[in-house]
Amino acid sequence: MPELELDRTDRQILMELQRDGRLSNQELADRVSLSPSPCLRRVRRLEEQGYIRQYVALVDADKVGLGLVAYVTIRLNKHSGSSHAPMSDFARDVQDWPEVAACYAMTGEMDYLMRIQVQDLAHFSRFAMDTLMQHPAVIDMRSSFSLQRIKETSELMLQ
Repeated sequence: MPELELDRTDRQILMELQRDGRLSNQELADRVSLSPSPCLRRVRRLEEQGYIRQYVALVDADKVGLGLVAYVTIRLNKHSGSSHAPMSDFARDVQDWPEVAACYAMTGEMDYLMRIQVQDLAHFSRFAMDTLMQHPAVIDMRSSFSLQRIKETSELMLQ
């Protein structure tokens, strides 16, 4: 599917919705200087074209008891066990681990970078020892812990 050419108004709509996904169509239209009908058509088109993937609520991890953030790099044995596709197996299995908030395939020395969000160090230790290090494809794991959040945003720079 060819990429939609985003004009200035489309970008403004995306920026406003990134800041507040609960805006009413009227509020959004006012902010981007459109009348409600054309604004709604543009939003629907952005949704249909996949520019807007979903609408979510951002939950405060500390308030729900998931204040420990660990960044973990994983290196896989590319020819592990009976599986001929350990990277595919690992990528599939990661989907079922609720502790993993994000996982990226990487270039360089390590194969994956994960952001783990858990209650405390004991929870992290159980997850690392009982899940990550027990995975048949994992041969190395390195972790670093966040000491302080300096910047965290879900907004993409669009302008």
